[in-house]
Amino acid sequence: MLSSSTQKAEQTNKPIWYFLLCWTILNAIQAYTLEVHADEAYYWMYSRFLDWGYFDHPPMVALFIRIGDSIMHNELGLRLMTVLTSTASIYVLWLILKKYAVNVWAFILVISGTFIFHIYGFTTTPDAPLFFSAVLFYYFYQKYIDEDSWTLALILGVVVAFMLYSKYHAVLLISFTVISNIKLLKRPTFWAIAIFAAILYIPHILWQAAHGYPSVNYHLYEQAVKIYNPENSYLYIPGQLLMAGPVIGWFVFYSAFTIKIKDAFIRCLLVNGIGTFAFFFFSTFRGEAQPHWTLIAFASLVMLALIRFKQLANVPKWFNTVAIINVAFIVTLRMGVLFAWPVITQIGQIKSYYGFKEWAGVIKQKAGDNYVIMENGFQNPSKYNYYTNSLKAFSYDSRYYRQTQYDIWPIEDDMQHKRAFYLTNINNPTITDSIKIKAGNWYGKWVNDVRTYQKITITTAQTHLNLLAGEETAIDLTIANPYPYTVDFSNKGAQNEVVMGACFFTIKGMMYARKSGDDFNSIVLKPGESTHYKFHMIVPETKGKYELMFSLRTTPFLGSKNSRIIDLEIK
Repeated sequence: MLSSSTQKAEQTNKPIWYFLLCWTILNAIQAYTLEVHADEAYYWMYSRFLDWGYFDHPPMVALFIRIGDSIMHNELGLRLMTVLTSTASIYVLWLILKKYAVNVWAFILVISGTFIFHIYGFTTTPDAPLFFSAVLFYYFYQKYIDEDSWTLALILGVVVAFMLYSKYHAVLLISFTVISNIKLLKRPTFWAIAIFAAILYIPHILWQAAHGYPSVNYHLYEQAVKIYNPENSYLYIPGQLLMAGPVIGWFVFYSAFTIKIKDAFIRCLLVNGIGTFAFFFFSTFRGEAQPHWTLIAFASLVMLALIRFKQLANVPKWFNTVAIINVAFIVTLRMGVLFAWPVITQIGQIKSYYGFKEWAGVIKQKAGDNYVIMENGFQNPSKYNYYTNSLKAFSYDSRYYRQTQYDIWPIEDDMQHKRAFYLTNINNPTITDSIKIKAGNWYGKWVNDVRTYQKITITTAQTHLNLLAGEETAIDLTIANPYPYTVDFSNKGAQNEVVMGACFFTIKGMMYARKSGDDFNSIVLKPGESTHYKFHMIVPETKGKYELMFSLRTTPFLGSKNSRIIDLEIK
């Protein structure tokens, strides 16, 4: 016969089980019916080239997608692991909060009212494995505070590595946790956690080193903007309130950050919550901080708010009513997305979920089994690849854009000297074909004998230059060939000529370009070979600050980003 306490526990858990069932079903339906987001398609490409690292992120998202996609190649397959781990994360949050005897209905209302949890209940990005691993970290760390054991240290070492393999934001959670409990440094098991996690993370570090630390350069340097945009800062706070719940977000934040610290775990949650939200707020001074970047902070936020509710004994009478309205609003929005209500499908990012399956089919009919090349953006080539279940689309990242994983993958190597369909959403006189469908207006033309040099690297010893307006100068460049084949820059007999140029950018865009001498076209580089080249040019007459970049261009493309940016001041 069950004891009364056991019966009470089962009764308490019943609403949780029903809630988790509804949560899983809703997310699964949404995952199955909604077209892939551009970022999801890009990460699906990751899963086609499993590796220890990628240009933008660590590899865990690729593994998540590969597992589901190997079961079924459709939208649900791509999102399967996210749907399952979202449900698991919520259940683990409940287990963590049991220690504080939080109210089950308050838990359901707050969790189901947190908007960001709905978005990442089915959307598969690096945030999905990061959130799951972060919740697991809190679960085992709560135990580790009270039980200093080698077993828990081993488990936490694995979980910390899991977080780091998910997204670099994991560094914040790890750092703020240590800050919240400096006494951890006195535990031998703490250092075991750090060492074990570092050992597990070595393959990713080696991958970064082998590829010139692309993620470090991109996230720390290339993403930073030169001019501060106040909009990034003043939109950050309302964006976070929206993510916490369109109606109750403000109260969740207020409750969380007025909590009384009664143990080390609450202090950990509070330091992580305040620290992470503050970190991304200050990051708005160097660029945009997207609302979902703080997802891991919402794990601590909802736990803090629910523990605070328990401390208060009673939340305001109006809260339940307002929280139900909040949930109803979010569910209505999700129904609008699910059934493609026109008023919903035209909203910002939501619009990009519709029409691209048809778009891929139309382009496939035109291109056949040939390569499709699109410029400046990994999103649409990835969608084409996903919906055709192929690797035939390539993103040509021009000097006006940023580099992506497409600049590392071997797709470019395979399409050299072949016929390809060039697709763009910008019309120009050279375009011979136009396509008008739900996904927008598109224009295309055939390119014979494709010739591109995305991976050629051009380096110089200088990172800063000071030059006089109109002066003649020569810059010593090192040109390296990373391709597995010989590269010949000669234009003799070529259908598409290659030109190397020095490009001068201001905040308005590219203002000047200088062409290399004809001697550049005599360079031939074997695989892995490099050579020095003197680039002679006349400096622009207009004084000011510029960004100088060297680029290789072939028709009909805009020119690739072959060198890093050199800060230039013309006096």
